[in-house]
Amino acid sequence: MKTNTAPPSGMRDLLPEQVELRDRATRAILGAYARFGYSRVETPALESLERLSTGEGGDNEKLIYRVLKRGGKLDIGAAKGPDDLADLALRYDLTVPLARFYAEHAGHLPDPFRSIQIGPVWRAERPQKGRFRQFTQCDIDILGDDSERAEIELIQATATALATLGLDGLTVRVNDRRLLAALVRSCGFEADSLPAVFIIVDKLDKVGQDGVRKELLAKGHAEQAVGRLMEVLARSESAGADDDLLGWVRETLAQHEADSNDGARVAEQRLSRLCDLASRHLPEGVRVAYDLTLVRGMGYYTGTIFEVSAEGYDFSIAGGGRYDEMIGRMSGRSVPACGFSIGFERVIMMLEERGGLPGEAGSRVALFHDKDADTDALLAAAATLRVDDRRVTTLVRRKKFGRQLEELESRGFDGFAVLEPGKELELRTLGGSGGASS
Repeated sequence: MKTNTAPPSGMRDLLPEQVELRDRATRAILGAYARFGYSRVETPALESLERLSTGEGGDNEKLIYRVLKRGGKLDIGAAKGPDDLADLALRYDLTVPLARFYAEHAGHLPDPFRSIQIGPVWRAERPQKGRFRQFTQCDIDILGDDSERAEIELIQATATALATLGLDGLTVRVNDRRLLAALVRSCGFEADSLPAVFIIVDKLDKVGQDGVRKELLAKGHAEQAVGRLMEVLARSESAGADDDLLGWVRETLAQHEADSNDGARVAEQRLSRLCDLASRHLPEGVRVAYDLTLVRGMGYYTGTIFEVSAEGYDFSIAGGGRYDEMIGRMSGRSVPACGFSIGFERVIMMLEERGGLPGEAGSRVALFHDKDADTDALLAAAATLRVDDRRVTTLVRRKKFGRQLEELESRGFDGFAVLEPGKELELRTLGGSGGASS
């Protein structure tokens, strides 16, 4: 399938066949999530700039598209910076809008609330393969459940949705921010430096250990602490599939006071149970693995975090985690929350490379007619063909009819009929070489 390039805006036009694939993928994902009891909601594209700029969105907050104030609110002369000129912004993800949505509508929602969101988000970043300034996210969240059952269900539902799309070789990598924090502190880093250290460690798959080491040292962190952290990262990267890496972390933390802080012991036990239970209830071929280098870039994560990777690809295709404090800051009432987001654009790119989605897309039929065909007869004939979800397109028959049939077959049509006065309508299939057969 041909993929069009991005225009100068960094956003894309989508061709009909691309939209059709996206629609089919959306239906498959939504169908899978609906079977787990999730309900779809929608939130506006615009949110309060103040709400989107809390410092919890990581580097994404540097990529916000701001919207100028309007009318009397816009005072260019008195502005001291860009944020004085704007009060709204395009959302950069779907999690912050969902937290605001729940804070405002909790009284009308079930407890716990299982939500689906799918829609466009915007980030002013450099466009590259699989990344554009406008892109679609597909999220599921459970709000109001603080048990590990929520995380396990999110993992199970997301893995099921991805498997429904025909994707295989999937690995769900899991970690816990509290366990990661304890591990980094055991290396000698101060507690207040952890958010910045996490951001740098999150670049490991892009810049490698040498790049992480150089950036940590450039930020002024102690060489001894950086060296210990590099040993931890090296141990993680050298671990085999059968290694008890979580056990090694447990033993490592037992040697440091950090084990008693940040809920590390509770996080380790919870993570161990999660890995064990989730691995028993996933689609065939999907595995769960502990990854102590998994960080996730958003600052709002408070506990379990996870990502999905696919064999043969060097990027994740889904990610999420717990963000138990966000709703409370908006509503004043503590509400546990956890979510999983599918990287819709990357998934679509993979499907395009694989030739589309498995299964039938639905029959597509052309009804040919002459320019002077009777309109009433044409409409009646098309109606008789539009049964069993068959899609019918009426077209004027050209002189070079064979070439016209070849073009239709290349566009995904599988049948045709010709409206001729006094003749019975006959539906014929398009052959594999562009010809036709009865």
